[in-house]
Amino acid sequence: MNYATIKYYDIANGPGVRTSVFVSGCRHHCPGCFNEVAWDFGYGQPFDKPVRNKVFASCKPDYITGLSLLGGEPMEPENQRELVTFVQNFKALYPKKTVWCYSGYTWEQLTGKVPCHARCEVTDELLRLLDVLVDGRFVEAEYDISLRFRGSRNQRLLDVPKSLAAGQPVWWQDEKVFSTHTME
Repeated sequence: MNYATIKYYDIANGPGVRTSVFVSGCRHHCPGCFNEVAWDFGYGQPFDKPVRNKVFASCKPDYITGLSLLGGEPMEPENQRELVTFVQNFKALYPKKTVWCYSGYTWEQLTGKVPCHARCEVTDELLRLLDVLVDGRFVEAEYDISLRFRGSRNQRLLDVPKSLAAGQPVWWQDEKVFSTHTME
């Protein structure tokens, strides 16, 4: 797996200060995508052990809230197979820090309620390791700069543990800011 970029001290892709890994490879090709260069699975640099260790080290300070996975598309099967072990190791090192994942695939696709080529042998395990899934393709006509942690109104911020327990999507609620969401 390759990565397009890594943003240390990121405050845009989840609450608090985070390390954000932008993987390479995406089959969605959403019009208006902000990271079109990362559609190519061969773009960027290898996500090898020294890079992974640097990401782990960057998350050590107490003021780092967690890790965000973006792309490209983290939930492409090729990327899932590499990310599942990485996220398992991250959770072992930092059990109190959160993992957010941004995916153009929907909850229904990733959980198998709707057939999808992205499901593979590690999808269920990777989902169990996530705290929040921001799901759904970026839709240019739904773009709204006022949205928090998402680019278009169709995208949902889902609390993964609560969604798994309920057997249906459950919106993530920021514990520090009261907000209400409706399922669109």
